[in-house]
Amino acid sequence: MNFAGLEEGDMVDADALDDLEHGLARVNGVKLHYVTAGEGPPLVLLHGWPQTWYEWRAVIPALADDYTVIAPDLRGMGDSETPAAGYDKDTVATDVRELVAHLGFGDDPIALVGHDWGMATAYAYAAQYRGEVGALCVLDAGLPGVREEEKRRLWHTRFHSVPDLPERLVAGRERLYLSWFYKQGAYDPSAIDTDARDEYVRCYSQPGGLRGGFEYYRAYDEDAENNDAHAEDPLETPVLALGGATSFRELPIADMNAVTTDVDGEVVDRAGHWIPEERPEYFVERLTGFLENAM
Repeated sequence: MNFAGLEEGDMVDADALDDLEHGLARVNGVKLHYVTAGEGPPLVLLHGWPQTWYEWRAVIPALADDYTVIAPDLRGMGDSETPAAGYDKDTVATDVRELVAHLGFGDDPIALVGHDWGMATAYAYAAQYRGEVGALCVLDAGLPGVREEEKRRLWHTRFHSVPDLPERLVAGRERLYLSWFYKQGAYDPSAIDTDARDEYVRCYSQPGGLRGGFEYYRAYDEDAENNDAHAEDPLETPVLALGGATSFRELPIADMNAVTTDVDGEVVDRAGHWIPEERPEYFVERLTGFLENAM
């Protein structure tokens, strides 16, 4: 599944998931690849590292029964462009906001879901553009600058933040390196199967693919400063915060409680870092129930 040859405005049927459509749009100075499905209120899904929109493959069909699902590849990842700069999450969130408007939903409150770096991006979206997000769901990650004592112990956050070196060490070993994360972060390693690994490795093996992902970590200090400023005015948007039982557990709940006023949180049993892939049926049921009450 290589969509890099699309031109802006092209829409094609996906071979693997027949009801999805893929397109490209230039927004906020970057060309983004995105997937859409369904009809109804807009529901935006933001992936993390080392994944792409494809992490939502098992949940999009069910969510599309009631929502217009929009799942972009964030700048620098998947089949989106890899610009030289702009990886702070305030900027990445603005990319997504402009994509939402480009797709015709600029006047509608959206439901927003973010996993991993998508969590930080989703919070930045809701914090910058208050009133435009009707409900926010965040999955198994933390926010830079919030309760900081919990964060910098992660070895890969420090490693990926080093300029240039990680790309040189990992290049040519993408499958080996990324597969370690998929296995170590999982309760059920089989949830990210060979097809999924092939797709993720394809994307991160493209020119600029590794750098684009690592730039999210290199923006950490800027993200922390921005989050400190956002947190001065706690967000009132309803939030669902989920942490995997064998991964970050209560951390996303605690972080969102530090910056928002209305949090429904849960530690997800039989799940690690990859909740939408490890527990897709649970995730759809939990998310849709939350959205019915929140919006």
